[in-house]
Amino acid sequence: MPNPDSVGPNRNSRSKTIYVGAVAILILINMVGFVAAYPETMVVDGGCCSNMPLAKDFSAYYTGAWRLINDPAKVYAVGYVNDGEYHVLPQPEAYKYLPSFLLLVTPLLLLPYQTALTAFDVFQFLLLPLMAWLIYELTKDRGITAAVVVAVIVLVLPSPTLQWGISVAYYWQWAEGQAKVLETFLLVLSFYLGKSGRPYLSGITLGIAAFDPRFALVALPLFILYNRSKLLGAFLGGAVTLLLTDADLLIPGMGSGFLSMLFGSGLSTPIYYYYSFIPLVTVLAFTLLNLGAFLNAFKELMGRKGGSK
Repeated sequence: MPNPDSVGPNRNSRSKTIYVGAVAILILINMVGFVAAYPETMVVDGGCCSNMPLAKDFSAYYTGAWRLINDPAKVYAVGYVNDGEYHVLPQPEAYKYLPSFLLLVTPLLLLPYQTALTAFDVFQFLLLPLMAWLIYELTKDRGITAAVVVAVIVLVLPSPTLQWGISVAYYWQWAEGQAKVLETFLLVLSFYLGKSGRPYLSGITLGIAAFDPRFALVALPLFILYNRSKLLGAFLGGAVTLLLTDADLLIPGMGSGFLSMLFGSGLSTPIYYYYSFIPLVTVLAFTLLNLGAFLNAFKELMGRKGGSK
């Protein structure tokens, strides 16, 4: 007869083994897409809205990082600026994030443009195992099935096509040198830090993830849920991070350039590009996983209101 005390540890060990095996397969699948997308990184885009040929999305980050250091008033300028910057052919994409993101990209200026794009993709690919561990820590109390399902969604986001492989979202994430894996990693890390009782660090991480404020806003209910016991510290960490990392907006020309971009093309830029579904569906998956907790929090809030009458 087995020792009852050993059943729990044995079950946890089996669950971890299953999860590690599943994650290994998922990352291998993603790697196949990564390799398939590599040739596309060197293809010129036709332009989404103006039929003007453009370099990949990464060109906006690379050019913006150079301008942040050398000509900050032109960070949000559209197209090539003849101020000594490296001319990404045929034209760089316009930069549309907060300037804080450029602080993360600046070290890549040490590399030639195409090498920098590949290095950025590789760096984000290496975040996938870390993201898998965070997913497990956030879902292990829901059972191995929930953990694996969320891992499948986050690490592969299956959406197969003959042309772009098993995941359209990840194919174009890698092909464009996009930042959506980094965005997703920061959001999930913020949730984990909140759940593990480190609200200030959770807020700092969300503040960094807010370089694209749209996804930070979408993730805000989960951020509040995971930090509900120490919400003030979490919001303080996020607010301080945003203020410090985006202080560059006070530089003459940069703030006005940001506002021109925001009200010109920023607000009209859709959130439903293929690669944007990586953070969006990740947030949706964790929202559904925590639906019961949201409902309980709502009932508790309603009970407090009723009791105060």
